[in-house]
Amino acid sequence: MKEFAEKIRQKSSGQRFRLMEVCGTHTVSISRSGLRALLSPEIELTSGPGCPVCVTPASDIAKAIWLAESGKTLFTFGDMMKVPVDETSLFSKRSEGAKIVIAYSPLEAVDYAAQNPDDEVVFIGVGFETTAPTIAGAIEMAHNKNIENYSVLCSVKTIPLPLEIICNLSEIAVDGFILPGHVSAIIGAKPYRPIAEKYGKPGVVAGFETKDILTAIDMLVDLLLEQKQAIEIAYTRIVTENGNIAAQQLIDKVFKPCDSSWRGLGILPGSGLAIRNRYASFDAQLKFDIPDFPDALDNPACKCDKVILGILKPNQCPLFGKQCTPRSAQGPCMISSEGVCAAYFKYGE
Repeated sequence: MKEFAEKIRQKSSGQRFRLMEVCGTHTVSISRSGLRALLSPEIELTSGPGCPVCVTPASDIAKAIWLAESGKTLFTFGDMMKVPVDETSLFSKRSEGAKIVIAYSPLEAVDYAAQNPDDEVVFIGVGFETTAPTIAGAIEMAHNKNIENYSVLCSVKTIPLPLEIICNLSEIAVDGFILPGHVSAIIGAKPYRPIAEKYGKPGVVAGFETKDILTAIDMLVDLLLEQKQAIEIAYTRIVTENGNIAAQQLIDKVFKPCDSSWRGLGILPGSGLAIRNRYASFDAQLKFDIPDFPDALDNPACKCDKVILGILKPNQCPLFGKQCTPRSAQGPCMISSEGVCAAYFKYGE
């Protein structure tokens, strides 16, 4: 690994490149293996908006808390439980008696709803294109089985558009992207091509082992040195140009594009997925007429909104390692298992 990293550094021929790893799983792998230090200073690796919990705005979490307070039975991924919103959280609400279940799949919520028809069951649907097919499949199953007490609070987002926004932000100044493997297994490499063609930023889809990531970085440095505006696939054992067509068709059947609010980026047109009218009875937002909440519910000293865009490193946040640790996390970047602050803290970066 050290030899491979040194080869990449020498290849840069004195030039310095700033590369963004988009995926939170990549961030954890990079921190665990010490690649940032091994590739520095020629190659600077910075983290992007690839942690679904981290980019979910406080307003969406406040809606989930409102549902819990309203007596609904919530199913959620575990990382959402401790995200603080206005000095409370789903974890706090569960300790006060709210019915909140940590789930590994939205199908668990469908099964529970079928077995408990007197409960209103809501799955908190966050994630990217990776989780979208399973959430869509759960809605389709509930529809086919006529399970009327199941719904989804949908906050699913799509990756390509935020990367275009990042390309336009001079304060980030990214030279190229290490593109996410899981998302790309669903959507393929094709949706990223406008990033290279319109903004001149190359990208390489990477796997998750250390060698996978180094291979992608090596390919990316070659593209930069040759000044090629291209998107390539290093993770060829999983990712293809056009992706998983069946999964895409299921997503398109149940969801439609919508404007979506991202932590740190605000509302991005067409960057989210909303439940189609055919399945409107499974849309918790419509079913329960959930009120809107302001995004200004976070700790104002927490810099997660800057960290997930690569504007700041975690250790540049004034709370990092002091008020904000895994035991007393002040923001989602320290709470999520894919959060960049959690990775930096755990692996001593």
